[in-house]
Amino acid sequence: MTSEPASPVGRYVARFDPFDRFLHFLLMVTFLGLALTGLPLLFSTHAWAAVLSRLLGGFRGAALFHRAFAFGMLACFGMHLARLGYRLVVRKDWGILWGPHSMVPQPRDVVQILQNFRWFIGRGPRPEFDRYAYWEKFDYWAVFWGMGIIGGSGLVLWFPKFFARFLPGTVFNLALLIHGEEALLAVCFIFTIHFFNSHLRPEKFPVDKVIFTGVLPEEELRHERPAEYERIAASGQLERLVSSPPTSATLVWTRVSTLLAVALGLVLVLLTIWALLR
Repeated sequence: MTSEPASPVGRYVARFDPFDRFLHFLLMVTFLGLALTGLPLLFSTHAWAAVLSRLLGGFRGAALFHRAFAFGMLACFGMHLARLGYRLVVRKDWGILWGPHSMVPQPRDVVQILQNFRWFIGRGPRPEFDRYAYWEKFDYWAVFWGMGIIGGSGLVLWFPKFFARFLPGTVFNLALLIHGEEALLAVCFIFTIHFFNSHLRPEKFPVDKVIFTGVLPEEELRHERPAEYERIAASGQLERLVSSPPTSATLVWTRVSTLLAVALGLVLVLLTIWALLR
C-alpha cells in the first residue's frame, strides 16, 4: 500500500474571503460592545455595574453606546442576509442549502457527533470533517437565532412609540424580559462554549487565526479537515486556493485583538456569574 504524497512544505490555503472576515470582525466588535454596555444596564443594582457605567459616561451613556453597537450588529446581520439572497437568487448557488458548503445540519453531522464522542473516550478514530464541523453549525444557528430574537425585541424597546401603534402594552414587558434573558444566554454561550471551541481547545490555544487571516497551513487543513482536503484536491481546486502566508503584522494584530476579546469576554462572564449568585 503506497503512502499518500506529502503536501509541499509551507503552503497556505485560502478558506475565508475578505467579506467573510469583515463580517466576523464586525460581529465580534459589536457583540463585545453590546455585552460591555448591556450588562451594566441589566445588573444596574450591583456595584461593578455602576463602576463600569461611569466609565461609559453613566447609564445614559451606556445606553447610547448600546444602541450604536446594536445598529452595527443589525447592519452586519443585514449584509449577511443580503449575501445569502444574492447567492441564491442571482448566482443560483444551491450549495448553501445542502452539501459540504452548507451550514444546514445534515445526517452526516449527527453521525460525526457520535463519532467524536467515541473519539473523546478513545473508542474510535477522529471523524473526517469537511468544510464545516457540527459545532460550527451549532454556533452559526445559535447566533442566527439570537440575532432575530435579541434584535427584534431590542427594536421594540428602541422605538416604543412606533410599535405602540399596533402592539398591545404587554408586548413591551415581554420584549424587555426576552431581550435581557436571551442576551444573557448569548453572552454566556459565546464567551464560554464558542471561545473554547474556537480558541481555547488544546490544538488551537490561545488563538485560532484562520477567520482573521483567511488562510491556514495546508498540512493543518489536511489534518483537521481531511474530507474537505480530499474533496478539493480531487476536484483540482486545491491549487487555485493556494495563497500567500499572513504577514507578521497581521499575525500580531490577530493575536493581540483576539486575546483582548477573549479576556474581556471571560471577565464579563465572571461578573455575570457573580451578579447571578448574589
